[in-house]
Amino acid sequence: MSAGSDDDGGDTGTVVVTRTKTATKRPNLYRVLLLNDDYTPMEFVIHVVESFFQKNREEATRIMLHVHHHGVGECGIFSYEVAETKVTQVMDFARKHQHPLQCVMEKK
Repeated sequence: MSAGSDDDGGDTGTVVVTRTKTATKRPNLYRVLLLNDDYTPMEFVIHVVESFFQKNREEATRIMLHVHHHGVGECGIFSYEVAETKVTQVMDFARKHQHPLQCVMEKK
């Protein structure tokens, strides 16, 4: 018997379609941190925060002072790829200007 036949053989021609719902997971986020040192000028740190993390002068100064007083300060939270890129950019920029500024990332 074929699915389209009119004789009442029990085949209704109904097709059951099941869909599997794909659960999308949010990507892990990473904090980008600046570490304090005794050699990098405060003005340079402010410039880095403004340039690489798009913070205004007031926010950049607040972050710099937090780094200065607490030894570490958060500049932003990003996906892995963005955080990794920002860390590399900051480290390269600091080395180019002969400053020992350290920038790291950690999983949030």
